[in-house]
Formats: sequence, C-alpha cells, structure tokens
Amino acid sequence: MRGGEVKKMKFKIQKKTTRKVLLILMALYVSVIMFACASMDPRNVDVQLESTPPREKITSYTESLSNLGLMTKIYGTEKLLIQSNTIGDKTGSSKATGGEIPRDITEMMKSSLNSIGGNVVYIPYDPAFIQNQMVTGYSNFQEKIIPNVVLSGGITEFDRGLVTKSENLDVSAGYEFKDLSDDFPSKDVDFRVGDAAKRGLARITLDFNLLDFRTMSGLSKMTAVNTMEVHKAVNEKELAISILGPTFGLKGNIKKVQGRHAAVRLLVELSTIQIVGKYLVLPYWRVLGDDAQDDKTVTDMISAFYYSQDEAGRVSNVKTWLYLYGYDVPLLGGMDRVTQQALQQVDERYRPEGNRISVETFSNVYTNIPITQEAFGRRRMLARVYKKQKEAAEQNTRYSQNPRQAQTRKKSAQAKQGSSETERGQFRVLDSDELIDILNELSP
Repeated sequence: MRGGEVKKMKFKIQKKTTRKVLLILMALYVSVIMFACASMDPRNVDVQLESTPPREKITSYTESLSNLGLMTKIYGTEKLLIQSNTIGDKTGSSKATGGEIPRDITEMMKSSLNSIGGNVVYIPYDPAFIQNQMVTGYSNFQEKIIPNVVLSGGITEFDRGLVTKSENLDVSAGYEFKDLSDDFPSKDVDFRVGDAAKRGLARITLDFNLLDFRTMSGLSKMTAVNTMEVHKAVNEKELAISILGPTFGLKGNIKKVQGRHAAVRLLVELSTIQIVGKYLVLPYWRVLGDDAQDDKTVTDMISAFYYSQDEAGRVSNVKTWLYLYGYDVPLLGGMDRVTQQALQQVDERYRPEGNRISVETFSNVYTNIPITQEAFGRRRMLARVYKKQKEAAEQNTRYSQNPRQAQTRKKSAQAKQGSSETERGQFRVLDSDELIDILNELSP
C-alpha cells in the first residue's frame, strides 16, 4: 500500500475512535441527566423547616437598662415616677409601607422603663382600664401613685432609599471544536460566571421629651433625639456550563434586610436611658460602653451644683462619694489628710494645696463612682447612718419640749462626754466617733 493511503486509513480509524469515545461520553452524560431528573420528580417536592425554641429577647442595651437602675440606687437619686403617653409613628410610613416600621411603640417603651428598676417607677397610662375598674368597684384612686413626669414622643423620620448601589460581574469564555462531526448539536464548549449585588440604606429617627405632670409643660433640655441607619442587600450568583449543546448551571440569590422593628426597639431603649439619666443628673453614658460620649447637659448641671455650694458643702459631698468608692474617710468635718490621699488616688489632677476642690475634681469624683454591688452596699450603710441621725434629731426635739426630760438628757450627755454640748432645744448631730461606731456595727 502506498504511504498516502496508509495515512488516510489511520486518520479514519482515529476519527471513528474519537466519535465512539464521544458517543460513550454522551451516553453517560444523558444517563446521569435522566437519573437526576427521575430523582427530581416534581410530585415529590418537599421542604424542611428549621425548628427553634422561644428565647428571651436580649439586645445590646438590656444590661445597660439594668445597670442604670443600679446607678440610681448607688447615687441615691430621688424616686422618678414616670408615665408614658401613647408613642407611635408620626410619619405615617408604617401604613404606607405595609408595616415596614411599627405603628405603635408604646409597649416597647413600657418594657424599657420597667426594665430599669432601682428608683425609677413606671406608671402606665390606660384611662379606659382605670375607668372600667372603677365602674366594677374593684379599684379607686385612693392608693394610686401620681407621676411627676410624662414621657412623650414618637418616630419622626423614616427616610427610605437614601443610598442605592449596584455592582455586577459577568465573565464568559468558549471554544469551538471545528473538527467534530456534525452529529453533535453543537461544536462549542461555553463557560459563564455572573455576580450581581445591590445595596440600600434607610434612616429612622426617634424623638422623646419629658413633661411636668402637674403643669403639663416641657422640661427644659429633657429631650433625646437618636437616629439609626438600617441596611438591606441583595446578592445573586450564577454559574453555567455548556458542553457540545447540553447546558447545565447553578444559580442562587439571597436578600437580607436589617430588621426595622428591632432597630426601633434599640432606639427606644437608648433614648430611655438618655432621658432618665438626664433628669436624674446621672452619668448614664457609662452604662452605654467605652465609646459613649459625655452628655453636656448632665455635666453642666454637675458644674452648676458645684458653684451653688460653699466649700464646706463641696467637701461634704466629696467625702460621701469617696466612701462609695470604698475609702473609709471621715464623713464629718472639713478637709483632712485621709480625704486628700483618697482624692489623689481617684483624680490624678487633684492638688491638696489650699484645701480646695476644683470643679474638675468635683465632677470627676461624681461621674466615676463605681457601679457595683459593693458600692450599693456602702450606700445602704450610709442611708442607715442618716436614719440614725434623723432619729437623734427627732429625739432631741422631743426632749426639748419637756424641761425635765431636757435637763435629764443634759446631765447624761455631760456625764458621757465630760462637757455640756447640748442645750435645750438645740439640734444634735452625730459626731465622727458615733458615725464610725455605727458603720462598724453595720459592716458585714
């Protein structure tokens, strides 16, 4: 045989072999597809649901609310009797958007106020309930607590679509096998990858104000306005491969929306902490985290309190606060060495020259009182000491009303202390030794 005929015969054999291999591969591919289709019978469609048990709702401010209540006890604030008016959406967006934001957030406010505890007492506002109770005779107003402030406010802004951003990626490649037989649907092998993303931004703003219950007038600077940005994003990915005609691919998409209702709850809790802290003149920002900023309204009120007192009053207050820190300083009398040493440990800027306390030191000592159970225990001991002082003062008053009792008490005091320190009708205050004795008795 000639050389050209041999080469032609070899080419035919190779061509037939290649065709057989491709036909085998196509048969295997079709078999796999048929098996997959059989396993994906539409009549057997099903979906699995995840089962999650109920759990307590805990937010980033849950612990902060509780710590604010402990702060009111440690600082010995007055009782705050607070009532909340109906608070809801003032923009009308809750209805226009099909409930994207809550229409009424009064219950969120109730939960926030009631979570504080301490010296904060929440008084509900429900006239219909109270009236119905009175009609049935179950209740009356004899033992009802009257609030001293009222909280009002609502959602004042809901701006949607502030920012909308899209990103797309599309990569494809292909190759044509021209030497293949025409028996195949196509001579091309194609590959495609697609990635599309879209992001959106919205903003929610909440306003709170405090009103005086007796006058129904606004309390100056007792307001809290907070805003929060909420996001949503959509991402879609696609992968497609085409081999000699048949095509298969994968496609997935996901959409995530930051909960609008959860965002509103965070705004309610934050605003509650702020407005209660302002009214009680507390450094509430300490319960919000290390990155929280000081509130100028509160710091200004602390400075005003400093300048409203004489030096003796400033020293007396600082002694009380240092005792809450854990320093056993004398609670009575003027500036002494023990108090100066404690001040130097609390405030590095303090200088004992002149025995005067600066406004910076005064504010620093006040705003950094420990928020711990130990500090609360020392506050309770102080309260008992003050109660002893009050009882002693009342006893003095009773003695002063009876000359014979006053004379007997005077002789007893002279015998005990060796001096006549109390006259008829004079107010007697416990001295330092008596205070120390009482504290020692009360200490665990």
